[in-house]
Amino acid sequence: MELRGRFRLRLKDFDLGNPVSKLAYNRDVFSVVAPRYDVITRLLSFGRDGRWKRILVGRLPDLTAPSIVDLACGTGGISRLLASRYPGGRVDAVDINPQMLLRARARTRAQNVLYHAAGMDELPTADGSVDIVTGGYALRNAPSLTRTLDEIHRVLKPGGIAAFLEFSRSRYAPLSALQISLLRFWGGLWGCLFHGNPEVYSYIAESLSHFPNAADFLALLRSRGFVRARSKMLLGGFLALTFARKPTDGRTGLSSTSASPSRQEAH
Repeated sequence: MELRGRFRLRLKDFDLGNPVSKLAYNRDVFSVVAPRYDVITRLLSFGRDGRWKRILVGRLPDLTAPSIVDLACGTGGISRLLASRYPGGRVDAVDINPQMLLRARARTRAQNVLYHAAGMDELPTADGSVDIVTGGYALRNAPSLTRTLDEIHRVLKPGGIAAFLEFSRSRYAPLSALQISLLRFWGGLWGCLFHGNPEVYSYIAESLSHFPNAADFLALLRSRGFVRARSKMLLGGFLALTFARKPTDGRTGLSSTSASPSRQEAH
């Protein structure tokens, strides 16, 4: 919550390793940041956010009329790019936050984008019906990463592609710790300036500390049944563009040790 412009939520009151607690924090924090989301995203990315999103969409396959799901669409930046890239397709953009969806709808003129209030782990989409799933800064906020990846795998058609723009960190512990510290400082600075509280955007660093490192994330994608998983590092490894596919034969590819989210949870 935000009172007289000051952010009042405290990260220490939430457990980002617990799906229910993490979901509750995300619902509240993004309601607060929604009015400033586009501005702060440009500032945090040194003005490169739009370029990264254009690269992500530009590297997607040439399809005439694809069915697309954009996860945690926020104010609709990627959704609008997808609608322009695929005028004959359909983009179903989902987000749990009504304030984000309100702004996304207001900024969207394309008729081939539909916005839905839904979580990443319960998509309002039929099995095997989607050609492309995208997510910009989405997966790090998933209450349960494995459940979300399984849901993406479920809705994709055989051969369908998943593409993500997300913060990243090194597999090497000292470098990873340095990246987390720098992100905590950078986000905290803008949190103080915009909300009077560093925790608003230092959440990025905290959530990244619960997210798999770059190598482990690719391994997790493969363990959840995706193939051809690969990443391109951005901004010196602080972010990554990641692409993966569902096998053309539609197989799950899940190992016996990873088939159940309750047995191997990644938040």
